[in-house]
Amino acid sequence: MTRKIKLDIEGMSCTSCSDRIQKALSKIDGVRHANVSFASKNAFIETESMFSNSLLIETVKGAGYDAFVSSDTESTDKTYMVSGMSCSSCAITVEKALQSVPGVEKATVSFTDKKAVVSFKKGTADFGQFSKQVKNAGYELIETGQAESKKLSHLEKERRRLILAWAISIPLTFKMLGEMFFGFHIGGPQISFWIDLILAFPVIFIIGFPVIRATFFSIRKLSFTMDSLIGIGTIAAYSTGILKLFGMDIENFAVVGAMIMSINYIGNYLKEMATGKASRAIKQLLELGAKTAHRENDDGTFTDVGVEVLQINDRVLVRPGEKIPVDGEIIEGSTAIDESIATGESIPVDKTVSDKVIGATVNQQGAIKVKIEKIGKDTFLSQIIKMVEEAQGTKVPIQAFADKVTSIFVPIVLLIAAATFLFWMIFPEAGRSILSSFSAYIPWINLDRNLVSMALFASIATLVIACPCALGLATPTALMVGMGKGATNGILIRNGEAIQAAQKIDTVVFDKTGTITVGKPSVTSVSANIKENEFLKIVASVENLSEHPLARAVVQKAESDGAGIGKPEKFTAVTGKGIEAIFDGKKIVVGSINYFRELNIDTNEFDSRIDEHLNKGNTVIIAAQENKTIGMIAVSDRIKSDSAQALKELYALGIKTIMLTGDNKKAADAIAQEAGIDEVKAELLPSQKIAVVRELQEQGRIVAMVGDGINDAPSLKQANVGIAIGTGTDIAIEASDITLVSGSLMGVVKAIRLSRATFRKIMQNLFWAFFYNVIAVPAAVLGILHPAIAELAMAFSSINVVANSLRLKRKSLEKD
Repeated sequence: MTRKIKLDIEGMSCTSCSDRIQKALSKIDGVRHANVSFASKNAFIETESMFSNSLLIETVKGAGYDAFVSSDTESTDKTYMVSGMSCSSCAITVEKALQSVPGVEKATVSFTDKKAVVSFKKGTADFGQFSKQVKNAGYELIETGQAESKKLSHLEKERRRLILAWAISIPLTFKMLGEMFFGFHIGGPQISFWIDLILAFPVIFIIGFPVIRATFFSIRKLSFTMDSLIGIGTIAAYSTGILKLFGMDIENFAVVGAMIMSINYIGNYLKEMATGKASRAIKQLLELGAKTAHRENDDGTFTDVGVEVLQINDRVLVRPGEKIPVDGEIIEGSTAIDESIATGESIPVDKTVSDKVIGATVNQQGAIKVKIEKIGKDTFLSQIIKMVEEAQGTKVPIQAFADKVTSIFVPIVLLIAAATFLFWMIFPEAGRSILSSFSAYIPWINLDRNLVSMALFASIATLVIACPCALGLATPTALMVGMGKGATNGILIRNGEAIQAAQKIDTVVFDKTGTITVGKPSVTSVSANIKENEFLKIVASVENLSEHPLARAVVQKAESDGAGIGKPEKFTAVTGKGIEAIFDGKKIVVGSINYFRELNIDTNEFDSRIDEHLNKGNTVIIAAQENKTIGMIAVSDRIKSDSAQALKELYALGIKTIMLTGDNKKAADAIAQEAGIDEVKAELLPSQKIAVVRELQEQGRIVAMVGDGINDAPSLKQANVGIAIGTGTDIAIEASDITLVSGSLMGVVKAIRLSRATFRKIMQNLFWAFFYNVIAVPAAVLGILHPAIAELAMAFSSINVVANSLRLKRKSLEKD
């Protein structure tokens, strides 16, 4: 999603001033478009979603002017459901209708999930205006609150139309086949003719009224859709019966018109069902949440309540086997929690007091008490749902080509159908000569048809076979399924562009701390000339008063080893060097090798081990008692358990890996060697990390940056694809194109595999949609295809595209 910002500018004196400001704003990374008007003294900027207003203001000030964020015309986005669309051409028509409303800056309509996202200036437009324009175009706009019931109602209407249409069309079809193959006419040719004309009418003009209405709307506005082709084809077919009634020597195709309309409703109903499956990820996510919770009362008892009535700071009991109701923090108890719905990882995560928990995850072992921290739209699950909904409504860049083809395809088909009619009228013998080659094999070819009948037969088939519906479904259905699969595997894809870019990645750049490594120091080695537990107790007792991450690592080591922790006296911290304190009546010094040298404390007994760990890039903590060194502790940030495996699999995918870090080169090289990184760049500032990414891009490489999404935000934005490593409740969605809920680097591998699989489906769908039309249209033009068979093939092609996309659900992200 983009953000639109309006600035009021002061100090401009001419258009040269506005040009100067516009150029300055346009150069900012993350600004997609900037337009500065001298006349209105305003700047209109379109930026990435996460963007600092202050940066824009500072840029304007840097150019020599003053700027303020305008408070009255910020843009807003609204999402609505659209009813009545039958193809992607309908979506384009609705987009144009919405964009014609004054104040609307952008409208995006997706046929697949039947949604319209409208961006407009606050106070300039409302639902009533949008609804009126959409209704004038032949469709219905629905507010999201009524969407689900309307959707079910629409599906039920489609089912009823399908049943009614075929209740009439099946007897007519058997009757037509009897006449075609056996020359059998009910009550004679004249009565048979009237039966066809009377029974075909309700199928086409009453049951099929929505299609006929949409056809007239499209003709009036010269904006044609799939319904236009079906409507024109069925009207033309039925008109042959009317013309015959008034004496014209022409074959009656009224039953063919009824069959086309009935088959169209088969296609519509199956597409509604199939696209519903494609968008089911949202519904499945909604169903994941807990429905009730055991809320603690003031007297310590518990009451079962609906999750929707919970408030922040409420305390709830979660028993083994139950779902966490909403996001919160454990205040009592410990357990293991299955977080697979959030992270995609099947191994339960151990949790204890002060740990955060995510709503809808499953408590597997002990009973815990949780304090509620987030409710409603602020919960992790709600954020996921919102993101997937927004992402599924975006478009892949390649879709712009498909949409362009779709928008011009229907008018082209109308011209081809008209040209087909003229061809058969002008060159009938050439057409009959071609048909004669197939007449022995295809039963509906009738070389004895008169000129007009032959021309109508071929042109009606051309109208219904060439519908670009499959082309319009090719991209969005694959995108919806892919993003839904990603969400259930802890891979949150922000927009369609990320899918297309990610499948081309050939270089992945990693931040080190918290990305490849755990991001939390831990003790890797202890060496002392007294008992180890006694040594750990002395050091941990002194370090326990410090909040430094290295101190916490030592304290945790002492606790886990059962060394115990005492209380020191006269504690003094020397910034950047170490700590001095009195413990058990003795002076204790804990610090770095440099601090010990400064104090002239002898470390000779441990120097070889100290050098060994320093060469590995570890941090070394030395302790002395009464100015005599008693031991050392090596602390390091360990790589994550699966980092090496993930990097190995990236290498197998043909992807180069680079690690960027601000740490010293020894530490970086040690981590890189252990993890299997191809290249290391150490001791970098954040600005230098961006420069590395840019340099790689200038070399023609497609770069993905993987970081924590906060400290690495600039580099994430600069990369072709920014991938943020999240930790469940702390995910930086806005800073990245793809967010991995889990901290596991295997998510990077899965994200790339998912993008490649999704894009392959898109390309397959586009190929078959084009291939189908390339083969089918010439056959229809030459009169080889029966119009009813053509409509059946058209419906099948659309369903085939959706079915192919749905196969993505079965794609394993564990292997290519």
